[in-house]
Amino acid sequence: MTNLFSNPEFWQYLSIPIIAALIGWITNWLAIKMTFFPLEFVGKPPLLGWQGIIPSKAGKMAAIAVDATISKIGTVREIFEQIDPKILAAHIVQSVEPRIEEYVDEMMLREYPTFWENLPASARKMVYDRVRKSAPQLVDNLVDDIANNVEDLLDIKTMTIEKLTADKQLLNRIFLECGDAEFRFIVNSGLYFGFLFGLIQMAVWYFYQSWWVLPFFGLMVGWATNWIALNVIFRPLHAKKVGPFKIQGLFLKRQPEVAHSFCHIITHEILTVGNIIEAIMKGPKGDRARNMVKKHIKPLVDETAGMGKALTQMAFGPTGFATLKNQVGEKAIEISKTSFSNPMFETDRARAVEAIMVERMIALSSEEFQDLLRPCFQEDEIKLILVGAMLGCAAGVCQLIFVFGGALV
Repeated sequence: MTNLFSNPEFWQYLSIPIIAALIGWITNWLAIKMTFFPLEFVGKPPLLGWQGIIPSKAGKMAAIAVDATISKIGTVREIFEQIDPKILAAHIVQSVEPRIEEYVDEMMLREYPTFWENLPASARKMVYDRVRKSAPQLVDNLVDDIANNVEDLLDIKTMTIEKLTADKQLLNRIFLECGDAEFRFIVNSGLYFGFLFGLIQMAVWYFYQSWWVLPFFGLMVGWATNWIALNVIFRPLHAKKVGPFKIQGLFLKRQPEVAHSFCHIITHEILTVGNIIEAIMKGPKGDRARNMVKKHIKPLVDETAGMGKALTQMAFGPTGFATLKNQVGEKAIEISKTSFSNPMFETDRARAVEAIMVERMIALSSEEFQDLLRPCFQEDEIKLILVGAMLGCAAGVCQLIFVFGGALV
């Protein structure tokens, strides 16, 4: 036994499976890193350099993620219903009510400072009281109007794709968090599968020491470890019994866990109340939404002005009064967008939406569910396999030259 361990040839042969295991681990680790990083292109475009596959096709990958999930687990109306228009309206009123005087003063002093400063305190108080009294019903009517038209006002798919395309790091996070266990398995499996391939390589090299054997097996290890790992993750699609064991693709077995992870990110960072309101106000139908706000604000201005109609008309004139109504509408839009900066309210509503989305996502079929993660491997997968194969081949050449002292010819 002592002679065996002191024999240099023993260590040369033992190095074959060890190096194969390292090749498998390194190529699989590199494949994962190259899938997600760097976020921006590094090098000289278009060929000399690299950008992570997911970030380089952010729009396409975001669209795939949305089509595979959100479009199947919640409509615009259902999501808005879970946010609950009544709670939404109550929150707006609760946010606005303590600052009624501040909002009215700010607008009037900006537009009509002389008139407002010379108005008796009792008259200003009447305006404050009228606005405070009318606000709850006005907000209820406005939110109901938006809720009844939300499918026309909001395109959730476009909104989500725009958010993820603009924030590549968040897009990466969705895939990395949802597939965390699978990515770790891919990297670690390179070590195990590489070692097994190395044992075969060692046996072949023992009986047949041709120059191409080590580079060829290195290439095979770099290619096959990735391919095997992907198939173990996604196959079989449906659970199958093999003797006492039940086998299924690793990712598919984690459907409930992945559903919670995915829906938490989507509801807490993308489909938030603030983002939804902003998308409604600034989206393709933003003008219509803004006109809705002004439509519901108009009666309040008319009613408030009616308390001192002669004085109001004298102070503003017909044109000035129309400007005032428009300015009140714009202020209401501004308030509507800033009323959702309360993290507790946003989190509470996000949880309500998350609950129904998780339930629906768990109910997806295996065919539908795999589409969440599978595309991030399929996109430019051949490039990653080729990189792994080339690295494996290069390692085999180094092994041939530096370990066994061979030549390529």
